[in-house]
Amino acid sequence: MSATEILDELPKLNRAERRAIARRLFELEEEREELEWAAQAADLAFQELDKLEEQSAPPAAR
Repeated sequence: MSATEILDELPKLNRAERRAIARRLFELEEEREELEWAAQAADLAFQELDKLEEQSAPPAAR
């Protein structure tokens, strides 16, 4: 599978699948220690997005 094909498929994945891919990409990088801050920042951002989506969800969806 080419990089272009992978990138085309990403929007079709759910949030949990995209997060798992992001974490795996960070793990594969040789500069893992240097990128650890980015992984932590991404996790915090994902948590904030979850909170915002939960707050804006209709009552029946909660």
